[in-house]
Amino acid sequence: MTDMPVPEHRRATLDDVARRAGVSLATADRALNGRPGVRPATRAKVQSAVVHLAYRANPAATLLARNRNFRFVFILPANSNSFMANLEAHVRLAADSIGPQATFIDIRHVDVFDPTALAASLETLPAHYDGVALVAADHPRVRAAIDDLVARGTHVVTLVSDAPTSRRFHYVGIDNPAAGRTAGSLMGRFLGRSRAGKIGVIAGSLTLRDHAERQFGFNQVMSAEYGRFTVLPVLEGHDDPIRNQTLAAGLLNNHPDLVGIYNIGAGNEGIGTVLAASNRMRDVIWIAHELSAEMR
Repeated sequence: MTDMPVPEHRRATLDDVARRAGVSLATADRALNGRPGVRPATRAKVQSAVVHLAYRANPAATLLARNRNFRFVFILPANSNSFMANLEAHVRLAADSIGPQATFIDIRHVDVFDPTALAASLETLPAHYDGVALVAADHPRVRAAIDDLVARGTHVVTLVSDAPTSRRFHYVGIDNPAAGRTAGSLMGRFLGRSRAGKIGVIAGSLTLRDHAERQFGFNQVMSAEYGRFTVLPVLEGHDDPIRNQTLAAGLLNNHPDLVGIYNIGAGNEGIGTVLAASNRMRDVIWIAHELSAEMR
């Protein structure tokens, strides 16, 4: 065993492990990766060297040595709002940072409010993708497309909005029923005990599970704790500021006793424009999500 210290500024390599264990580089590699042809005593010496040197495998070097790369794709909404634009910017930063590790990220834009279009995008994905992250619609055809991808060996992660009964690997996002309950609690508290009236609710689409779950949480609190308010049926604006502007204008015009607006999704710029023009900004409590630069 050769006891040659590794300089503090340098990370230990497999060569260092092999030298300390007194074996060849090939033997050290076989021992670490559990391949046959290594005696137990030799394997123990290699493991001891790993512990002594605090050796950690370099994933990028391993991929390069095996001529292996990974390719992932993010499927994001086509009508990007400020929250999704910020998310996409961070995806691009991640793509730049992991590029040297033989890992590549593509981005596709799809109308996620159209389950047929979203499913078609999944169904036609090239087979070279190792993983897919998507803002999912909880729809039978989308779930089937996810299951087909998983069946062929592609890892699928749902992002922001889930499809929990599909075979997706994991969901990355917040607890949306809790977010809706928080919105309901804030609405009731800000309206106070002396007021009554109607509350309008605008969603992107209830085919997105995050929007449906937020609505559920909101209604749960409003019906249980603030029964003096009438929550109106949900209007769908597909997170589009222009559509939401029209919907908010309709709420204000059709309901003189409107006291609140809860926007479950994005497209808040349109709602703000209508409220400011109506001079009812101080009369109507407006609750929304995602503290983007525009929302601030």
